[in-house]
Amino acid sequence: MGHQILLNIIIAVVWMFLYSDWSAPRFILGFIVGAVLIGLLNRFWSQDFYLRKLWSLILLLLLFLKELFKSSVTVIAQVLRPKLNVTPGIFAYETELESDWEVTILSLLICLTPGTLTLEVSHDKKTLYIHAMDIDDVESVSSQIRGTFERAIMEVTRR
Repeated sequence: MGHQILLNIIIAVVWMFLYSDWSAPRFILGFIVGAVLIGLLNRFWSQDFYLRKLWSLILLLLLFLKELFKSSVTVIAQVLRPKLNVTPGIFAYETELESDWEVTILSLLICLTPGTLTLEVSHDKKTLYIHAMDIDDVESVSSQIRGTFERAIMEVTRR
């Protein structure tokens, strides 16, 4: 991926050099031309096109912001109620992620979402122990994590 970004920047600089115009719009146009060329020639390289991975990363960040907003509203609603109606609990979450990097990112995303906290990761890095502020059904919470954060992390790291 790094060599594709470097090649794209080189193409953009050569584009600016050919036009003898060292402005930002000319660089952006050259960058777009370079991205199109790299995208067309991508089938000859072993790695996937870097803009796909970048797009997956942007989608992961947007997913995190959406989940952050939803959980913040839920926590605020619970705190503002006259009678606290929550059932906190700790559950074991079995993950399909393999690398330390993936498990760390999942753990951080869970910790940064209000109402949940990763307490511990097992030695084999397959089980996360998570505390949730309001947990009705462990399977629904697990499937929600698996369907959102875990799937998005795999899109970023395994393409």
